[in-house]
Amino acid sequence: MTTALDQDAIVRYEPRGAALELFRTRDSETFIAGPAGTGKSLACLFRLHLTALHNPNARFLIFRKTAVSLGATTLVTWEKKVAADAIARGIVSWFGGSPREAPGYRYSNGAKIDVAGMDKPEKIMSAEYDLVFGDEATELTLTDWESVGTRLRNGILSWQQQMGACNPANPTHWIKQRCDQGQATMLVSRHRDNPAYVNTDGSLTAKGVDYMAKLDALTGVRRLRLRDGKWAAVEGQIYEAYDEAIHVVDEVKHTAAWTRWGAVDFGYTNPFVYQDWWEDPDGRLYLNHEIYYTRRLVEDHAERIKSLLYYPSGQPRGLLPRAIYADHDAEDRATLERKLGLSTRPAAKGVSDGIQAVQSRLKVQPDGKPRLFIRRGAVVERDPELETASFPIGAGEEIAGYVWAVKPGNKGGLKEEPVKEHDHSMDALRYMVAARDLVGRTKVRWL
Repeated sequence: MTTALDQDAIVRYEPRGAALELFRTRDSETFIAGPAGTGKSLACLFRLHLTALHNPNARFLIFRKTAVSLGATTLVTWEKKVAADAIARGIVSWFGGSPREAPGYRYSNGAKIDVAGMDKPEKIMSAEYDLVFGDEATELTLTDWESVGTRLRNGILSWQQQMGACNPANPTHWIKQRCDQGQATMLVSRHRDNPAYVNTDGSLTAKGVDYMAKLDALTGVRRLRLRDGKWAAVEGQIYEAYDEAIHVVDEVKHTAAWTRWGAVDFGYTNPFVYQDWWEDPDGRLYLNHEIYYTRRLVEDHAERIKSLLYYPSGQPRGLLPRAIYADHDAEDRATLERKLGLSTRPAAKGVSDGIQAVQSRLKVQPDGKPRLFIRRGAVVERDPELETASFPIGAGEEIAGYVWAVKPGNKGGLKEEPVKEHDHSMDALRYMVAARDLVGRTKVRWL
């Protein structure tokens, strides 16, 4: 698809399959869903861009669950792959926002595309739009989705529409249910829809060969969702009580009355994990920040940890960790202690007891709250190598796929131990909970 306007704006894009259907549909709520790497988000972004170029004074919106995730992913794609030519020609320019107006991209014809995270929705909830796009829509709550839908009343276009792009999730997810019940339209995207990975004759491009090899290496429910595009349930999930609506918070408002802790799981080829935990006066644990990165030395990770704990001047950012519980690698522990100037303690690594302790904390207590929370967007830097491979990054992404393995020969199918894959944050999380709930307690055996 090529279009040239009076300002010589040229857009080249080849929509196929579900992407082409997206350009044709006028359904008020439309999701484009499918495996990783099929061009779902790109299709939605190009539709916004082309509509903005052709409709003076129209208003649009790009949103995600958090502003940080939007800026680190969706807007990078927007600026590099979608609007690069228009930005270079001065047809599109960035507007940083004002006390009354959300930040976004302004077009020379008066159209504007606002950008926002639903963690800070104040400005967009007072605006009106013609066409909106929610990326990684499975992260959104139904309340998020419906709230944005109320803003579709600008009236410049003869039709208003709410688009969402996502990989499949649990079959009980509100998106799947909403589409199954006829309240929204679902367009099913496949890898053949992406010209970057699949040629018109169905053969893979060079990039496609590499990308599909990474997807083929996935296992379990991640393969079903990200490789095959199925809305599949997680079988054998260890932390069945985990629920994003309950255990994920947008902010950790710690005070001087709280206690700070750290947990470390060492790795190089596998991710290195550092978790910054806060404990409130009632004993609830909150994961506030997380470092989750591959192929960096411990001394480099230590510098990033120091940036969480200290200002550039060297002054502490509030309380320092009372203790840092670490994997038992003596050399890595010594390096980390030397670089941080803080001591570490060997973690309690009992898997079965630790898992049971975490399960206990995930249960909602009589006060209506569980005793463990994860802050949304806790990962401080997303590893591009892991993102390209569609691997989970951080506790919030690992926990849903943390499943039981069954040992060969176990005919009863009894739960034996976790699958040792994509479990690095889960190990660090278990170290933290075990330190608070298991270490120092007398073990009693009843005979």
